This record gives sequence, structure tokens and C-alpha cells, in this order.
Amino acid sequence: MKRKTVVAGAAFAAAALLVTGCNSTTSTAAGGKVVGVDYPRSDTDFWNSYIRYVPQYGKQLGLDLKTTNSENDIAKLTANVQTLIGEGIKGVVLAPQDTAAVAPTLGQLKQKKIPVVSVDTRPDTGDVYMVVRADNRAYGERACKFLGDTLKGKGKVAMLEGDLASINGRDRTDAFNQCMAQNYKNIKVVGLPTEWKGDVAANKLQTAFAANPDINGIYMQAGGVFLAPTLNVLKQKGLLVPAGNPKHITIISNDGIPQELKAIEAGQIDATLSQPADLYAKYALFYIKAAMAGQKFAPGKTDHGSTIVAPRPGLLEDQLPAPLVTKDGTYPGSVKATDPQLWGNQVR
Repeated sequence: MKRKTVVAGAAFAAAALLVTGCNSTTSTAAGGKVVGVDYPRSDTDFWNSYIRYVPQYGKQLGLDLKTTNSENDIAKLTANVQTLIGEGIKGVVLAPQDTAAVAPTLGQLKQKKIPVVSVDTRPDTGDVYMVVRADNRAYGERACKFLGDTLKGKGKVAMLEGDLASINGRDRTDAFNQCMAQNYKNIKVVGLPTEWKGDVAANKLQTAFAANPDINGIYMQAGGVFLAPTLNVLKQKGLLVPAGNPKHITIISNDGIPQELKAIEAGQIDATLSQPADLYAKYALFYIKAAMAGQKFAPGKTDHGSTIVAPRPGLLEDQLPAPLVTKDGTYPGSVKATDPQLWGNQVR
């Protein structure tokens, strides 16, 4: 393992101290190089949190940021990248929601020798310097095991799937289904494709309950999109009751937004996997700065609690930690919803 991989977190800290210890402007501190950041959307609490963190860490690293918002539209992402190229960016951070359709844009950036860091999603094809995300297959597996154990291996679970055009949606869905088939054969999974849309989720959940009134578990692949619609549906059906009530629906989510943590404390949902919005911003910017400086990394453990893997030849992915959160922290491997270390508790 190369030493640069191990000390990624330490290098970030050193870079931050260097920036705060001088009086240079941000562009000067970054060597006069401008970084483009395209926000994928601003209609969910998770992504709005990420958007708030980006300038904070950009300042720490002395980066001159140019930002755009593609609003979950691959055509806008393509146009935004053209705009950023015209503004002279020397590196770019993207979070493509359609991980197949972004390939031509990546090809253009490669031709112009502009390095790319992909945050949250891994492009299906194309070159990027680093992918910064959590292990999304682990999301699906851990959600499966939590529901399977809590339901004692019996019941019917509705899964609000993300967009299957996104590797995140595919990873979470495939891992959840495989885990259930292998370990909890007496639990039926009702898959509900949603394209990451809250209104679609609400309509499909209503239909699912009409056809399956015995649903006793729900897996929401994104709390930022699905939490409010799900709670509204349960409230309408008189099923929004705390754990211990025979009518309680066991729910696990992904994201770790403040609203999810509050819902866990209130007994409305049971668990979430805290997707690190703060670390996504922090290390996406760290790696794009490293790319512009010509640094190299290799697979292995880092000193910031993550692991760099090589999902395919020539591609590296830093898989950041995403803790399981429950009300009291007694489920194996979970932390309490009130844990002050959770980013969702730091932005309330």
C-alpha cells in the first residue's frame, strides 16, 4: 500500500492549516486554479446539507469554487460542464444521478485534461480521478439485516427503490434483495421503483398497502426524498404509531438527515444509515485538489476511517463510513440517534 493512501486525512488537515495560516486569496492559495462543482439537485434535505458544506471545506482548502446545479437533469449537467469549462476550471466535482448517460461528458473532460472527482455516485463507464461515496451495497445489506432481525424473519416489506439508472439505486436494491433471499426466506419484498421522486413514492406506497395490507416493514432508500411522503401515507392509514404498538411498521432509511434522527427519537421510524454529507464535501474537494497537484493514491485503508477500493481497473473509490443509527444504540453496530458526532445532529 502506498503511503499517500494512508495519510489522506492527515494531508487534508495539513492543507487546511496552511490555508488558514496565510493571508492569500482563495485562488492564490489554490495555486490560481479554479474548481468547478456541480450540485446534482437542491430539492432534498440531504443534498441541501451537502451544498452548505461545500463552501466551508472549499475555504479550508483554499479553493476558488465555481458552482452550478444540474437539478437531476443530465442535459443540464452537460450544459453546466460546458459553462464551467468556459470559466477556466482546472478540476471538477460532479455527482451524476444518471451514471450511464454522463459518459460523453467525462470523455470531453478527459480530452481537455481536466480531472474529475465523482461524489455519491460511480459512473458506469469513463475515467474519474476518484469516486467519493459510501458502500451502497452495504446500505442494502444492513437495511435487510436490520429489518429481517427486527421482524424475526417473517412478514412483508415494501422497498422504496431509487432510480435504477443510478448505480446507487441498483446497488441498494440488488444487495437488499439478495440478502433477503439468502437469509430471510419468509419475508416477501414488494419493490417500488420511484426514480428518487417523493410523489411517485407516495402513490406507489398507497397502492402497495391497498394490495398488501399486511406490510409490516419499509426500506426507504433515501430519507431526504421519501421520509415525509412515507410518514404522510402512514398517518392517513392510522399506522404512524411507535414501536411496541401492534400496528407499528418497522422502517429503516438511508441519509441521516436531521428529520430522520428526530423521527427515530419520536418512534416514527426505527433506523437509518447516516450517509456522510459533510465527508462527501470534504473529501471530494480534497481529492480534486490532490488531482490538480498530481498526487497518486492506491487501494487500502485510510486514516479517516474509510477504505479505498478499485471497483474496476484504473478506477479508485474512497468508501466513507456510514453508521447505522437507532433510537437507543442497542442494535449491534448502531449508534444512538442523539450521538453528537452524527452530522445530522450538527446542523439542527
